[in-house]
Amino acid sequence: MNAVSIRVEWVGRTIDGRFPLIAWLGGSGNSGVFLTELTGPTATTENTGGVLPRKAAIKLIPASSGAENQLAIWASAASLSHPHLARILHFGRAETDGVGLLYVVYEVADEILSQILPDRPLTPAETRQMLGPILDALAYLHARGLVHGHVKPSNVLVVNDAIKLSTDGLVRAGRPAPELMVSDMHRAPEIATGAIADSADMWSLGVTIVEALTTQQPLVWDANSTAEAQMPASVPKPLDEIARECLRVDPSRRATVDDVRALLEGRPRTAAAHVPHLPHHPHRLVERTASPKIPLIPLIVGFIFLAAIVIGLRSCRTNAAPMHAQKAVETPPVDPDSRMPGRAPAPQIATGPISRGAVLNRIVPDVPRSASDTIRGTVIVTVRVTVNPTGVVTNADLESRGPSAYFARLATESARNWTFRPPQQYGRPVASAWLLHYAFQQDGTDVTPTETSP
Repeated sequence: MNAVSIRVEWVGRTIDGRFPLIAWLGGSGNSGVFLTELTGPTATTENTGGVLPRKAAIKLIPASSGAENQLAIWASAASLSHPHLARILHFGRAETDGVGLLYVVYEVADEILSQILPDRPLTPAETRQMLGPILDALAYLHARGLVHGHVKPSNVLVVNDAIKLSTDGLVRAGRPAPELMVSDMHRAPEIATGAIADSADMWSLGVTIVEALTTQQPLVWDANSTAEAQMPASVPKPLDEIARECLRVDPSRRATVDDVRALLEGRPRTAAAHVPHLPHHPHRLVERTASPKIPLIPLIVGFIFLAAIVIGLRSCRTNAAPMHAQKAVETPPVDPDSRMPGRAPAPQIATGPISRGAVLNRIVPDVPRSASDTIRGTVIVTVRVTVNPTGVVTNADLESRGPSAYFARLATESARNWTFRPPQQYGRPVASAWLLHYAFQQDGTDVTPTETSP
């Protein structure tokens, strides 16, 4: 049995007596995916908000010796709840024409990245907007001892205007993954010789970034060599550096989820080598290096002595502050393109008690023509952002969402990627808050920033 025979012979049939195969959606290897319709109480509603969608996708694979393990993986995936992971609605066993099957039913996508890329590559702004949800989903999986294992354009979905990763192919970290040993650039090189770990997802993410920006132009990499992959020159900064750090052949040097987030925010990744994360197993014996025991009382005495010195130095600095503040001098914003990739802007020293902040890098949403054509007049969305003392946005909330959830989402996702020169008080950078006023029109988008705090 293969995907072609499933496609030709089984459209119109019903799986397990309740899932009609309405249309063929695609397949690979020995699996097939169909459009189906939910006509009854087909799944628990704990992970669906109590409401099941009318349409869904159903994936069929042959039942094999690893069937119980696959069902256990789907059970784990069905218990997950994350806004950027596709929901599994039901799974089980079935039989058609004497052939034993496993099936899994999950949210059907409105769009799939692999369907978009043959027509055009993503813009850098669209790629950054895609990465945020993917990184959130991967961090959620990795914290639970799961590896996605299949990060690639065909598994990056848009469901009800939300970017989601598929969940039907998850793998437990720390175990061999023979099902992933295929000739696919998305497969991390170490999978062929060892257990799968978080770092395998980061390799796949690096490949996906390059594909998204170059209309699936292949990387240049020799699997039989220890040399690093060579990327197309058309990949823009800082996405080229992010992809390069994800595509380190040595998994211990590969970027982590947190590293990619740091690079997106203009901060350098940590210099230390990263050990791929494996889940904690309480019954597994692990050799640990004994930590040296430090006498407690001398440590406490030393800490108190050091604290007294620090307090004294702060008191001296406070007393030395000028009694009459001079007028703050505004320094022109630093051109973000002139900074080295991954390096945070150096703080500007103010001569007065408070100097205002400034925008360093604004990200204006790239609205598809099909969406902008729906605008009549101007769609106004206001986003409130909280900015830490390094100028990085730590939170973005809708102050005024406007009439469209779609444009509200575009504004919020773009606001998270802005960077600022922080305001300063007595020469020290401090946190701030801004309102970003988005005005969407058919002929373009304008954003007006207003600093509201301090």
